[in-house]
Amino acid sequence: MVRTENAVIARFEKMGEKFEILVDPDLAMDFRHGKPVDFDDLIAIDSVFKDANKGEVKQEDGLRKVFGTTEFPAIAKKILLEGEVQLTTQQRRDIAERKRRELVSFISRNAMNPQTNAPHPEQRIETALSEMRFSIDINKPIQEQIQEALKGLKRLLPISMEKLRLAIRIPAQFSGKSSPVLHKYGVQKEEWQNDGSLIAMLEVPAGVKQDLLNDLNHITHGEVEVKILEGKL
Repeated sequence: MVRTENAVIARFEKMGEKFEILVDPDLAMDFRHGKPVDFDDLIAIDSVFKDANKGEVKQEDGLRKVFGTTEFPAIAKKILLEGEVQLTTQQRRDIAERKRRELVSFISRNAMNPQTNAPHPEQRIETALSEMRFSIDINKPIQEQIQEALKGLKRLLPISMEKLRLAIRIPAQFSGKSSPVLHKYGVQKEEWQNDGSLIAMLEVPAGVKQDLLNDLNHITHGEVEVKILEGKL
């Protein structure tokens, strides 16, 4: 559980009444955006308040009238999803900065410059976002904002979200060490050959291709064989 001194209030109002719970600010925003969250880490205390600052707990009759239940988990989820999380100015800044880094990292790893077939460095993406005055909305899901950012970036940078389907052959002497690396990048299909070699099929963002090849070349001393099966999907 988050410590109460580090928690913020999540508030829900209905029928002229207020319902408050104490939550971790970062995890509360993650939960609102559909990310998996450990509920025990999210909640500071298993109580619903009518005034959290005064420690005044809501009576069960009031909970049942509005929520149809007195079960805390069900009530807390409704408050988080339909209510408002009370964040300080600094907390909003911190969450916005974390989301911006997540957005920049995602685009750098999943997009590429079609002119060079190489990913754009994070600093180049950050500079372009600043030029287009792109700002993070902490109340909107990050995937939605990634799409909005890409629309603007395409006016400033040659950028593509192309995915590649790769067929990869690993010689027998390196297949055992290479298999975990292939699975880290997402194997769609793998076939172990009679000679002990491994053939794997993967679909990866174009911007991640070079990272994958670097990892496999390190293990196989450059003896990995790679064939691009498809371009855009």
